Amino acid sequence: MLSACAMNSSSEKEPQSGSNQKSTANVKSTDSKSYRANNISALPAKSKARKDTFIAGISAPGGVFLPYFYENGWDGNATDPIFAPLVNLDKDGKPVGILAEKWDVSSDQLTYTFHLRKGLKFSDGSPLTADDVAFTLTLLHDPAYSGGQDISLASIKGGKAYKEGKAKSIDGIKVLDKDTIKITTDKVNAKSLLLLGGQVLSKSYYGKDYQYGKLDYLKNLYPKPLGAGPYKFEKYVPGQEIRYTANENYYSGAPKTKHLIFKIIDKSTSLQLFETGELDYAGFSADDDTVEQLKSLGFANIQVSPVNDYGLVYVNNTHPQFKDKAVRQALIYGLDRQKIVDVKFKGYGQVANIPVSPVSWAYDDKGINPYEYNSKKAKELLDGAGWKKGKNGIREKEGKPFVIHYLTADAEDPFIPIAKENYQDIGIKFEPEIMDFNALVSKLNKKDYDFAAVSTSQILDPSDTVEELAANNPNNAAGYSNPKVDDLIQKGLSTLDIEKRKSIYHELYKELNEDPPYIFLNYRQSARAVSGKVEGLNPDNYTGISASLPNISITK
Repeated sequence: MLSACAMNSSSEKEPQSGSNQKSTANVKSTDSKSYRANNISALPAKSKARKDTFIAGISAPGGVFLPYFYENGWDGNATDPIFAPLVNLDKDGKPVGILAEKWDVSSDQLTYTFHLRKGLKFSDGSPLTADDVAFTLTLLHDPAYSGGQDISLASIKGGKAYKEGKAKSIDGIKVLDKDTIKITTDKVNAKSLLLLGGQVLSKSYYGKDYQYGKLDYLKNLYPKPLGAGPYKFEKYVPGQEIRYTANENYYSGAPKTKHLIFKIIDKSTSLQLFETGELDYAGFSADDDTVEQLKSLGFANIQVSPVNDYGLVYVNNTHPQFKDKAVRQALIYGLDRQKIVDVKFKGYGQVANIPVSPVSWAYDDKGINPYEYNSKKAKELLDGAGWKKGKNGIREKEGKPFVIHYLTADAEDPFIPIAKENYQDIGIKFEPEIMDFNALVSKLNKKDYDFAAVSTSQILDPSDTVEELAANNPNNAAGYSNPKVDDLIQKGLSTLDIEKRKSIYHELYKELNEDPPYIFLNYRQSARAVSGKVEGLNPDNYTGISASLPNISITK
């Protein structure tokens, strides 16, 4: 399945997947291996018959097909083929121009000038100009905007005044001509280039009914997206598929493959669908059995590699029983996370302890407490925090029993039996609830939960996963608050010097290790399988398959 790859926010999460089998491998999460197809003639008949259509698997889209406004990261995947950004990331995480031919940054790193490619058009043939870029950035500053993109991080000059109704336009946004826009910011931010250079919305389409402070009209356009990406939206059949057709107005020409389908699948059937030729691409949790099964097909190109995300269990810091950091520490010590990772990934993963993946340049776990399973330590911390065992063996404080309600979208989640046993041992009652993923996201955003299991979206920058932990961030689903963390989050964004940022993030990781906002669970590997008839598809850890879509071709 695709993995959500939009800019991260607390609402852009993925469900975790699991298994109940024991570990049979010892593969580090940083290892990578690839296997080439050796028998293309073994392609299933369904696949051979499909000459101009590429089909990939996707899970649980919510139907909000508008960048910046969706809550479900799978909708981010669904919008990527439709909407193109000014700037994207290459396979190494370095910025590359898409709709922007080039950009200039002033010597003080406060002013960005984007030079758009000549003759850009949206898929309906209407021109795409700097006015559309200005409209997009203005929309994100509207007081009624409540999506996951925190444009305030870019600190555009006059942006705050516009949002507060003190100005009728944003002073720092200047359209120089139809192909050039200059944006002036008030402070340096390492993410400004991507924040300012995001996906562009059509002013004539999305802005024709725009009124300051009133954005509800956009909901009528969620199912009717119009963009400037390589593909045009064609049809959405809830629970089944999303269909696209090649955009003849794409800046580099129509994609080589005319039709694109994102087939909505369940992880339990994705391997079968790939084997029978109903999918041309799918991703799986890596394990020996799956890799060997894919290799045995003969027609699959396989890549086993680390994924640039991490799994976690959100802890609601606003609930009384979780406000004490000693309690949160106890909940980590009292949980056999290694066992969970072994059962879930069968050797193709490792326990996580910091909010960034080993793929990132910011990863550094030196001096980090690994919180190895220690029920005795957990009991001591709970005793010290005033949670004493009652007559029924469940801990109580001020007459209230310690109960954890756990939300997950995975019916086979191995966290459930292990946590239930571990937490019972230390005197905590554990009550799991399995629900639809979109319902889980809704509860998470409303802070209507104790524990909730998710995975981050693909991590584009180390700040992506920590910004939401700032006390004043509206996407702080954990309800976490730590002034030192707030300060370090800002410092990490205040310089473009990677070495300085590394040092700041390492200090931040130590603080989050001492005062954990939630339970870090795992890093993982995935097995990505591509039909041998498909050329030009190169999934990466920053854009998934979206960057490859214009170049995919199907051999006859």
